[in-house]
Amino acid sequence: MSIQYTNRAKPVDRSPMTFVERLYLWNILKGMAITLKHFFSKKATIQYPEQQRPFSKVFRGLHILNRDEEGRERCTACGLCALACPAEAITMEAAERQEGEEHLYREEKYAAKYEINMLRCIFCGLCEEACPKDAIYLSQTVTPANYTRKGFIYKKEDLLIPNPVTEPEAYQKALGTINREK
Repeated sequence: MSIQYTNRAKPVDRSPMTFVERLYLWNILKGMAITLKHFFSKKATIQYPEQQRPFSKVFRGLHILNRDEEGRERCTACGLCALACPAEAITMEAAERQEGEEHLYREEKYAAKYEINMLRCIFCGLCEEACPKDAIYLSQTVTPANYTRKGFIYKKEDLLIPNPVTEPEAYQKALGTINREK
């Protein structure tokens, strides 16, 4: 007794082959017809540098540390993003804001060290959801290739969005890659 797991089972035809079947001509012609059909159909590949593949609106790419309108960092080093990360890809160290640094940081506490190991990151978006200050976003930018492991560990300087006060054009360009409405 045999157990059938799918409905795709076909009985085997054990009748003797005809003359045409013995020449395999019919099967060769069927194979050539399939080849010709694919030869004239639309190609599945894209020419990468000239054409860009469209991503869905929920695509999660590179991380971005956001700033407010005055150019101050939003991150308060609360650590919720690091706790929410199932891959433990985020590392941070907190520091207290010194006198005269009010134009750099919004709150009294800020992230002195913020690193994301992109080799560990699974792009789940839980860090984005856990952040109470909307400081971290996953952009629509694809992670670039690199030859070394050190190149995939992004530091705070690599993740920060450009300053809107000193670099307004770069800031607007970076905002276009976020595609998130909050």
